[in-house]
Amino acid sequence: MFAYSCYYGQQNSLPMVGPMPKKSSTPTFAETLTQLEALTTRLEDPETTLEKSLQDFEQGVQLIRQAQQALQASKQKVQLLLEQDGKPVSQPFDDPGATDDGE
Repeated sequence: MFAYSCYYGQQNSLPMVGPMPKKSSTPTFAETLTQLEALTTRLEDPETTLEKSLQDFEQGVQLIRQAQQALQASKQKVQLLLEQDGKPVSQPFDDPGATDDGE
């Protein structure tokens, strides 16, 4: 039907499709860091107005809070994964840069 109507010049006959899938309103941790880097670059630019700098600073504070919440949630998730029978289990940390001579 759509191809037929387009062929004959009827432009207001569009195919019916479902609603567009909604993108997650919460950015990923990586997206948040990317946004913070962009804000930092703008804040360092001497051409940026005071008003824009204040707006960028306010947005940066909000992004930092989001990043802190994401880190806290990840930390809690890791702690839950490391618990056995409701008790935390200590795991040795293997540091590839560490030496065995105690230094």
